Amino acid sequence: MIRNLLGAMAILALGSTAALAEGWSRQVTPYVWAAGFGGDVTPFTGAPTLSFKKGFSDVIEDVDGAFFLSVYARRDRLVLMGDLSWSSSSKSGHVPPGLPAEGKLTQRSLTLLAGWRAVQNEAFTLDLLGGARAFSIKSSVTVAGGMMQASPGKDFVDPILAARANIALAPQWSAVVYADFGGFGVGSESTSQILATVNYEVNDNLWLSFGYRQLNVDYRSGGTAVDVRMGGPLFGATWRF
Repeated sequence: MIRNLLGAMAILALGSTAALAEGWSRQVTPYVWAAGFGGDVTPFTGAPTLSFKKGFSDVIEDVDGAFFLSVYARRDRLVLMGDLSWSSSSKSGHVPPGLPAEGKLTQRSLTLLAGWRAVQNEAFTLDLLGGARAFSIKSSVTVAGGMMQASPGKDFVDPILAARANIALAPQWSAVVYADFGGFGVGSESTSQILATVNYEVNDNLWLSFGYRQLNVDYRSGGTAVDVRMGGPLFGATWRF
């Protein structure tokens, strides 16, 4: 059910920019996120807790595909935001006592927010927002060509509160700082995100950005526990219209 919700929300987020009426300013940002990850995962009751830490150079070797997209729209002081991420990775190796094994992890998340521009002047703007982030996480493990198989997956939705600041640095240069926090035990125990970018205006419609993003989630339900941190540099290109 939540997978269908993710698909519907993604279509809404990606299609909303075309449907907005006159008076709206809009922007779409596809970006590359060089995220490493670390954390602890307990897949089910009685299973051992797996602790891991990988930099981006380790992760990129295992990536099957990834896609990241952000949208932003504003009319007067009303602000709408959306962020969609999808990645899939797989790895093969051996597990004790030397059996061949293959594993795959797919994660999807969609954040949708609405809010109000609380501060606006030439040097600084501040948006305050609220909304939700939906997660869909699925993993699969196959041992000895199918002798043992497991495909645990979790879908959940978290309410979140967020703030976004845009700071003018110099002609054609600006910085964006974004932070959110949520979960509150509704979907996960907690989720949070920080993002900071420096942006260069190529022309009236195109901006280039470089910065850092980190996304955290702490989910616990029954015997499943996932406490994961994903973080690393990002590069994006923003089309404004």
